[in-house]
Amino acid sequence: METAVDHLPGPGRVTIADVARAAGVSIPTVSKVVNNRDGVAPATMLRVQEVVERLGYETSLVARSLRSSRTNVIGILVPEFEPFSTELLRGVSAATTGTGYELLAYAGLEAGTGRPGWERRSLSRLSGTLIDGAIVVTPSAALSGASIPVVAIDPHTGPEGHATVDTDNAAGARDAVEHLLGLGHTRIAHVQGRGDLASSQLREAGYRDALAAAGITVDERLVRAGDYQEERSAAVAHELLTLPDRPTAVFAANDSSAIGVLHAAEALGIRVPEDLSVVGFDDVPQASTTTPPLTTVAQPLADLGAAAVAMLMAMLRGEPTSDHVRLRSTLHVRRSTGPAPA
Repeated sequence: METAVDHLPGPGRVTIADVARAAGVSIPTVSKVVNNRDGVAPATMLRVQEVVERLGYETSLVARSLRSSRTNVIGILVPEFEPFSTELLRGVSAATTGTGYELLAYAGLEAGTGRPGWERRSLSRLSGTLIDGAIVVTPSAALSGASIPVVAIDPHTGPEGHATVDTDNAAGARDAVEHLLGLGHTRIAHVQGRGDLASSQLREAGYRDALAAAGITVDERLVRAGDYQEERSAAVAHELLTLPDRPTAVFAANDSSAIGVLHAAEALGIRVPEDLSVVGFDDVPQASTTTPPLTTVAQPLADLGAAAVAMLMAMLRGEPTSDHVRLRSTLHVRRSTGPAPA
């Protein structure tokens, strides 16, 4: 005698045919139930829904898009899953909850490859059949002309074009340097970010503006490129900290760079903050677990993600939206900064 076990599918993806066999109905009946169409008796609908739940059946996104021209999925596209992108992903995920949309996270680069044009290639692969809209983190090129609604977070070129979200990088950098000035530091080095990024350029501008406002001329020997990378920043910090008149403080363009500075100081036997104060930017989770915990400029990463989601939802509904949203950063003072040494 045939039993319910005989209807269970084998290993692999559960198909609509598997559901139909297990429920004892036709494939068109299952299709009507999963697509919320009329014409199915209530008892049959309940039986099919129970089998769908038990077997874990999911309709194909591609098939769904072919039927309705919508997938109810939005994508968040990142170059790679490093700390900044990962924290933004948390904010986007939380803001997407309750919108009726699912979230697809996609990394467009292999770590460290830096291939240009990853955003357009990724959007081309995903648009239409997999996602209805996208949030793209730190895109290197303008995304106007995309076939789906797109919002950019912290684009390389700054707020050019339509639908971008970022933080006031220059103001955050000024806050960091003014904090160090207030502690009595005058020889303040800057470990730069990537030269091709607007965020990096604005953070350097904020550093220079704060020193100029204090009447301090920038010593160009104290400005070195760390490229937002921990190892590179540790190397340039070693150069800075072995100068005859080394700096008493370092403002690093991001937390990864600041962590590199901490490692270089430790290797040289330089105490933080007694001999050297260090400030980062971003406030990724590692910033609070370094030794000592890192003073940093906190970007409102969850708010950046929420603002991008709100903008994208409005675009998907066909409603007018702002071209650009800029949020304010906050200085989080921890134990990596202290008074300038005598």
